[in-house]
Amino acid sequence: MNTIALLSAPIVPSILRLAAPNMLAMTVMLATSAAEAWYVGQLGTAALAGLALAFPMFMLMTMMSAGAMGGAVAGAVAQALGAGNRDHAERLAMHAILIALVLGGLFSLIFLTLGTSIYGLLGGSDEVLKEALAFSNMLFAGCISIWLLNFLSSVVRGCGHMRAAATMMIITSFTQIGLGALFVFGWGPIPGMGITGAALAAILGSTFGAILLLLYLMSGKAAVRLSLRAISFRQAEFAHLLRPGLLACVSPLSSVGSAIVITALVARLGPEVLAGYGIGVRLEFLLIPIIFGIGATLITLVGVHFGANEVDRGHKIAWIGAFGAALVTGFIGGVLALFPDLWANLFTDVETVREACRLYLRIAGPSYGFFGLGLALYFASQGARRLFWPVAAGAFRLLVVSIGGLILIYYWGPTIENVFALVALGMITLGVTIAFAIKLGAWR
Repeated sequence: MNTIALLSAPIVPSILRLAAPNMLAMTVMLATSAAEAWYVGQLGTAALAGLALAFPMFMLMTMMSAGAMGGAVAGAVAQALGAGNRDHAERLAMHAILIALVLGGLFSLIFLTLGTSIYGLLGGSDEVLKEALAFSNMLFAGCISIWLLNFLSSVVRGCGHMRAAATMMIITSFTQIGLGALFVFGWGPIPGMGITGAALAAILGSTFGAILLLLYLMSGKAAVRLSLRAISFRQAEFAHLLRPGLLACVSPLSSVGSAIVITALVARLGPEVLAGYGIGVRLEFLLIPIIFGIGATLITLVGVHFGANEVDRGHKIAWIGAFGAALVTGFIGGVLALFPDLWANLFTDVETVREACRLYLRIAGPSYGFFGLGLALYFASQGARRLFWPVAAGAFRLLVVSIGGLILIYYWGPTIENVFALVALGMITLGVTIAFAIKLGAWR
């Protein structure tokens, strides 16, 4: 990474140049998730509703491994390189791999032992619960590969090698799309595995991508080089990653907590509404990778500038990138609010499921711009290593949704319209709170 060039180059061209490969990779990832939902949609309403129950847990792991802990890794590596300390950056990368192994194993343990209770609490029962567990058990049995993939990608992005990270993610995504069709439906001597096959495809694709990234970082072509012969673990390096990383994990916990509250409310309205909500909310979760395409660039650029003590320019970069993310997500939300069939009709031909999805997009879609603004500033805050207010904003969103859910249950009744309005209110709360906090000096 040419640190001097990043510190002096025009801001907008730098953001566009670094974000372009990320955006391409994240668009392919969106197509991958859409393909997965389409595959499962062909299996029937029960499978689609089961995926709606399990998908927030998958996104929780993804947001923690790529956005929260992964963002902390990328920010720490970028700051170390910005300060001219390559040795420190390489030590951080080695420590990150061990952290990925431990956290991946912890997620496996939690969901393989408590999955039935977790999805039961969310309202899953009978065939829907069976489908949710079929997906979840396979996914979390091999989820260490997902943690490794996202941590290694974060190291590469922290080095400023956005094109290399994007290339690896695109290869991983296309691998998953092909394997998904193969394992869900079967072909030749390979039997169809149903919803379990979608999870297996995700694991195998992530394993392949992690191997490619590991070989790249060991090749010497990146700004940091991994060497198994030079392993020396230190408590200070673990603390340097875990302090901001674990704090950042509160934000995806809050986001998924909000989704869990809404899912529990929607589950009361029947499996068709739950399946329709699952299709609609998948778009919200799929906006996260799109925002991350910009956010990963902000982590690196802001991290380099804060490492070089160019704080004012770091602030300016964050605001330009965040408003760009808000523009992209607001446009997507606006288009699908006006034309919801563009999304709803992709995944199912059951009209009651489609109608629930349409209603979700009409009500929640216009608030996606606030979601994009807040999440991009959250990623930028990881580069600045100033995370208190972005994390607090996520907790505030969860509080608003939880209190609103209780009011709906005990006073107004959880109709589909007011539940989806609560989703929109939560996203507006997130974006406005983070933006005001940073504007008023949270990074100083």
